Amino acid sequence: MPLPTIEWDKGKVKMIDQTRLPDELVYIYCSEVKSVWEAIKNLRVRGAPALGIAAALGTVVGIQDSQAVDYDNFYKELEEVTGYLATARPTAVNLFWALDRMKAVAEANREQALSRIKELLLKEALNVIEENRKECRDIGRNGAELIKDGDTVLTHCNAGGLATADYGTALALIFTAQEEGKRIKVYADETRPLLQGARLTTWELLQAGIDTTLICDNMAAQVMKEGRVNMVLVGADRIAANGDTANKIGTYGLAVLAEAHNIPFYVAAPTSTFDLSLDNGSQIPIEEREAEEITCSFGKRIAPEGVKVYCPAFDVTPARLITAIVTEKGIARPPYGDSLKK
Repeated sequence: MPLPTIEWDKGKVKMIDQTRLPDELVYIYCSEVKSVWEAIKNLRVRGAPALGIAAALGTVVGIQDSQAVDYDNFYKELEEVTGYLATARPTAVNLFWALDRMKAVAEANREQALSRIKELLLKEALNVIEENRKECRDIGRNGAELIKDGDTVLTHCNAGGLATADYGTALALIFTAQEEGKRIKVYADETRPLLQGARLTTWELLQAGIDTTLICDNMAAQVMKEGRVNMVLVGADRIAANGDTANKIGTYGLAVLAEAHNIPFYVAAPTSTFDLSLDNGSQIPIEEREAEEITCSFGKRIAPEGVKVYCPAFDVTPARLITAIVTEKGIARPPYGDSLKK
């Protein structure tokens, strides 16, 4: 079993501070909504499913001490809490999906005592966690068939247990295939600028005893050219109705390279990551991060003062470059306009 990334602990949100890995395994405890917002904004917790969990638990933290005496005032406070959490990061749709779930619970139980509504909100947040645990296992089972004995997989960013409530999304396929007795090797992209592949994915894979090789992002083409990998396997932060997929910056480039080298490119994500309200990927909001994430690598300046910086955190891979999308409900294949709805 992977370590719990984020959970409810006696009135507080307990989570692994992922900015401290791999050097230190440190847990932080958030007892107010501001600290949950800060953890999301500063990537102490990250990964689309984990952000959904953080949003749900953050809502509970933010409303649990409400002194409202009637439903209207209580719901106004709830909207303030969820609205505040929604400003933390814009791209991963799971965050907004979870906040909408929490508001829907309050709306559906407006005739209940406010103390009861608080209990139901906590229950819903815990349901989000349990549902994601099952989704991760189902994604792994559904997608493990894509990995053959002896295959080598190229990963990007981190889509493992640290990004979810359990096994992960993309890494769930690898973990499940390993449990089935398949011999698997992994090449992990470092994933600049914050190195989630180097710091997090390799940490998870080595703990699981999987043969793992770390490469720089700009080595991927050479690795493919040399025939070292059989497939590319990534997670997702938002998937539009036509299958266009937003994921960590650099994913689009890998998809282009995979097509050029005739290598299948797979996406793994729960259906909560689908945003069928968007026709295509051009409508997905792309978060831009602070310049210091590029100019100052983990506290050390690596670029001159005053240089201009463009720092998008995500890019969008066109559906035409995606071989299949693995979900907890099965494997979707082109045309995605039909298969994702189904």
